[in-house]
Amino acid sequence: MFLKAKLRDLRVTGAQLEYEGSITIDRNYLDKAGIAPYEEVQVLNLNNGSRITTYAIAGTPGSGIVELNGPAARSGIVGDRVIVLTYCLLTDEEAARHVPRVISVTSPGGR
Repeated sequence: MFLKAKLRDLRVTGAQLEYEGSITIDRNYLDKAGIAPYEEVQVLNLNNGSRITTYAIAGTPGSGIVELNGPAARSGIVGDRVIVLTYCLLTDEEAARHVPRVISVTSPGGR
């Protein structure tokens, strides 16, 4: 497995416990990173050290939303800094020329 994409400098903007689960992320952020809706992602919380695996849901473009849903809502609070990662499988040939997409964003409620 290789790092496919990394969204960094995100801030949690909401947490909805009564939801099926996932993380809702501004569609513009997903598009910049090449992360598809419903793609598996890892969410790393810089404030509390939690690492969860879930899937991405596309939020309203331009909204800056980064919302933890369902059980994921227990892994952070509004204002927490998070990194979202996704991975891919590559052949040896693909791996030799692969460069992951790393996108730095500042979401509402941020710095």
